[in-house]
Amino acid sequence: MPEAGDALGEVGAVLFGRWTYESFYNAWASKPDNPFTKFFNETQKYVASNTLKEPLVWKNSTLLKGDIAQSLSKIKEDLDKNMVIFGSGVLIQSLMRDNLVDRYVLLIHPLVLGSGSRLFNDGGAPITLRLISSKTTSKGVVIVIYEPQI
Repeated sequence: MPEAGDALGEVGAVLFGRWTYESFYNAWASKPDNPFTKFFNETQKYVASNTLKEPLVWKNSTLLKGDIAQSLSKIKEDLDKNMVIFGSGVLIQSLMRDNLVDRYVLLIHPLVLGSGSRLFNDGGAPITLRLISSKTTSKGVVIVIYEPQI
């Protein structure tokens, strides 16, 4: 699946909420012979959680303390690559409220589930997005990249 890994070279850190951090740890921390295992194990991970305590179980993991917006601003200043969030819908929604999302990379899979969590909830602040790029993978997944117009 080379398309999924195309952008990983530009990633310097991953931001997780608690549930996604724990799910990814269980899925990727010890899978042998998988490039995603190497990526996730070696990449710095930041975790926003009110319930987790240090030390975190996954190497290169840091629990964010205090004001998340202030913590992320400092991290972004020091980071020479991109920070990404996989999943973590509640966390993303809180970052959206504070205009802290610089870019949305959405993967649209050719699968209709009929229900599920929504990224853009009813009652949320309206946001205008500008299309940066779109691509369809060999498996029919459409990858669209948007930036907010603020």
